[in-house]
This record gives sequence, C-alpha cells and structure tokens, in this order.
Amino acid sequence: MKLKLLVLFGGKSVEHEVSVISALQAVASMDADKYDIIPVYITKENEFYTGMECSMIEEYKDIPALLKKSTRCVLMKTDGGVKLLRYPFKKFGSSVISDIDVAFPIVHGTNVEDGTLQGYLKTLGLPFVGCDVTASAVGMDKYVMKTVLKDNDIPVLDCLRFYLSDYDDAAAMIKKCEDRIGYPVIVKPVNLGSSVGISVAHSAGELEDSLDHAFKFATVVLVERAITNLKEINCSVCGDTSKAEASECEAPAKADEILSYEDKYMSGGGGKKGGKTGGSKGMASLSRKIPADISPERREEIRSLAVKAFQALGCNGVSRIDFMIDQDEDKVYLNEINTIPGSLSFYLWEPLGVPYKELLDRMIQLALKRKREEDAITFSFESNILNIDRSFTGGSKNGKLKV
Repeated sequence: MKLKLLVLFGGKSVEHEVSVISALQAVASMDADKYDIIPVYITKENEFYTGMECSMIEEYKDIPALLKKSTRCVLMKTDGGVKLLRYPFKKFGSSVISDIDVAFPIVHGTNVEDGTLQGYLKTLGLPFVGCDVTASAVGMDKYVMKTVLKDNDIPVLDCLRFYLSDYDDAAAMIKKCEDRIGYPVIVKPVNLGSSVGISVAHSAGELEDSLDHAFKFATVVLVERAITNLKEINCSVCGDTSKAEASECEAPAKADEILSYEDKYMSGGGGKKGGKTGGSKGMASLSRKIPADISPERREEIRSLAVKAFQALGCNGVSRIDFMIDQDEDKVYLNEINTIPGSLSFYLWEPLGVPYKELLDRMIQLALKRKREEDAITFSFESNILNIDRSFTGGSKNGKLKV
C-alpha cells in the first residue's frame, strides 16, 4: 500500500518562491510507486490549498488564478489519524480529501523552516520529514546556532548580536563593532537564508547602511568579521543523531564573494531567457565546482565537521552546512546550516552514487523511524489529581477562580 505523503511548501517567508521551486522539483523525483503524493501550497497569508494544479510550476505565474482552480484545505487530527479536509466544510457529505501518513515540509525561511510549521505538525501527531522543532529553531537562529557549535568545539566566527531597539543609538552600535571587530564586517539578519539582507561594510558609513538594510528583514541582526581572502565550501549531511554521513563538497561560483539571492536563483547562464530557465531549477542551477578544488585532507576535515555539527544540533533528514576557509589563516569556520536546503542539496549526493529518488526515500524513512522512537516514549500517565476536591480562593470571588 502506498504511503499518503503530504508535501508542504510556500508560506509566509521571503523565500516563498524558492520553496515552491524546491518542492515541485522534489515531487517530480519522488517514487510514484511508493507514495501517493498530495501537494499543499501555503500562501503568503498561511492559507493551505491543494489540487493537481498545485504541482505544476507553470501555474505559479498567476497565483490568484491558481487558487481559484485549487481547493482550500486544513489538517485535522481525527479518528486516530490525521486527515486533509476541504475548507469550508461541506454541509452534506464528507469533507475528507485524504488520510495523511507522513508530511514532507519543503519550506525555507522564517515562519516555516524555523520550527513553526514543525511544531504544528508535531501537535497534530503527524510524522514529518526533516529536523524537529528544536533543531529547526536553533538552525535558523544564527546566534543560538553559534553558541551550540562553540560549546561542541566546532569553529565559528565570533559575532555581535543587535536588536532593533539597539538601533535607537546607531552610533553606539557602530562604535562597539569597531572596538570589538574592526573592518570589514558582514551584517546579516539572524534568521534568514538565501543571502537576504546580507551585506559587507568597510567603513562607519557603510556599516550604518548595512544595519539599516538588515533591519528591513529582521528584528535581530549579527555583525561578524568579514574574511577578505575567502573560499566557501558547502557540504550536505543525511541521517539523524544516531547515524549520519556527509556528501561530496562543492565550491559555489563566486565563492570569494557573498552570493546574492539573484546569483542563487535567478541566474542560469545564457542571458535573460537562460536565467529564467535556470531559476526554475533552484539551487541546482547555480554554477559550482563539484567536487570542490580542495586537498583530500581538507575535504575530510570539512565532511567530518559537517557530520559533527549536524548531530550536535540534533538534526534529521538532509541539511546543507556552509563553511568558510580563511585562506590567510588556512583555517576553516562553519558559517551556517540550512536545515531544509534549496533543492534539498540532491546535487551533492549524486556524485557519491545517491540519486535524488533514493535521497528522498531515505529522508522519509528517517521520519518514520523518529516517529517509532517517539511512540515508545512515555509522554503522559494516568493521574487522579483533577479528581481531588479543591477550591481556588486567591484573587477570586465567592471561592471561584477568575479567568
């Protein structure tokens, strides 16, 4: 019997469109003999829609028209399982669209990848692919991630964290950066990916502009030293806390610079027309060198650090971990983790003989394994504590609790 696989994508995130590309790319590679795939598009207003058209990339050129063709839906725990129901509910007859066995969130950015959607699925008791709530939240918050990694002896750059309220005294922020770090610095939102809101500053004036830009996308930003002689290397990891393995390493094009959102998703070579085509391929369209041009010793160092970081953060499924090599110091630093990477980093596994279809199968099996392990844990027990006669008098009238 096929598994009823719910694929969730979109959501209220600046990486909304990237999520659509990643998800539909994955759907096209899933094993239709094993899975009954139910695509659910989450709008930027966090409304759920499903239907055949939701799995067609060309339909997203006109989203209002797509929604008119699709069925709005909700998830509900009922009859010992989770069902996808049409909404509003039908007055007569069944509103059930499908039972759901497992969810596969392919989402990027805040409000979806950061544990928010994962918490919703966990509350429903629905097994889901990828990192759990804690790992998703920690992986999204670059500052918290750094503290966990430092505690596990994984090299990261020191940084300063600023809140939006700190921006009331921008001069004090800039002075603190100059005293603690110096120039050049990188300024980035604490919880965004795809290079959104990231820039480099070489002076006080540029730093103020960079802070202003970053605060347009987040209420918390990081400032850290910019490596001037930089080589960027990325590596993916698949597994869980008990067993995980690393992929091949890659060196993205322009690896000595900050890749912009347009570099990652809008370029495809061959001019404007080629750019549109490349964009539909997500991160797989980015020009890159695989395997990366690094020594065998450096390759194994990075792959080992990637697995160590993945397990230290409690990750599950597939993540991509981005490293920076300071070529002046000849030292590796972990930059960030992408708990649901663009294109699910399938292109880093194919050189090791793992086709995309197999990688997706592994991720789904890891989700089911985690569910089996969680089902064996006791989360509640019978108690008569609510059967005891008691009254609440503090702050109440007539011995009745005020609510």
